[in-house]
Amino acid sequence: MKNPLKFIQEVKQEAFKVSWPTSKETLQGTLMVVAMAIIAALFFLLLDQILKFFLDLLLKVSF
Repeated sequence: MKNPLKFIQEVKQEAFKVSWPTSKETLQGTLMVVAMAIIAALFFLLLDQILKFFLDLLLKVSF
């Protein structure tokens, strides 16, 4: 980098080209992430309960 001032100017030009999401798009993305996290949590809770049930059943049968 021979000219730091030119680099800063180019960075500034590129920063103006960035298209930021609208508040509606941000809200939609946030809601999708929250919904997927809830779905994943419920799925793993259900899977954990099913595995626990079968493990308890297996331990009762073997003793």
